Amino acid sequence: MIFKDICAVVLAGGKSSRMEQDKALLKLNNTSMTQVQYDKLSKIFKNVYISSKVDKFDFLDDKSKVIIDENNEYSPMIALSSILNQMKENQVFILTVDVPLIKENTIKQIVDAYMKNDYEIVVAKDENNRHNLCGVFSKSLISKIDKYLKDDIHKINYLINNSKHKEINFSDTNEFLNINTKEDFVLCQRSI
Repeated sequence: MIFKDICAVVLAGGKSSRMEQDKALLKLNNTSMTQVQYDKLSKIFKNVYISSKVDKFDFLDDKSKVIIDENNEYSPMIALSSILNQMKENQVFILTVDVPLIKENTIKQIVDAYMKNDYEIVVAKDENNRHNLCGVFSKSLISKIDKYLKDDIHKINYLINNSKHKEINFSDTNEFLNINTKEDFVLCQRSI
């Protein structure tokens, strides 16, 4: 099943300060983590994009698939605002570049839960964490996001808690391994 009325975006514009190198360009089996996520999402969604501060994606021939976040500040809320304002679809599935072990079926379950209900946001959750940047976000959030940014609120957690949302529980915490350090990256490589 390919979702046509909802697009997907890989968030690949972070600083990667704890990793000390750009996570988006790290190679897993000779493929950048960005391409791993992009290829995975392309099996599920008709339209897939990459959000970043700059175009650094050699594998991508269609440069219209890159959403450039031109704001100098690094903030997931700013990135989400940029994405929602540029998408023609009314909802978008967001996935960070640094969770490459997430399963296609997990993504489908999140999107299915969003499509069957009347939520503004549906995100993944495991026994340890809510994964705020692994889920579906509605374009109806734009005015709320604009207000939060005007008030200097940049936490996606705040947006979720103050919106009509649902958390979908998953038991496999390993698929949500967030690669922030070199040790995390080694652990991820062992899990592939």
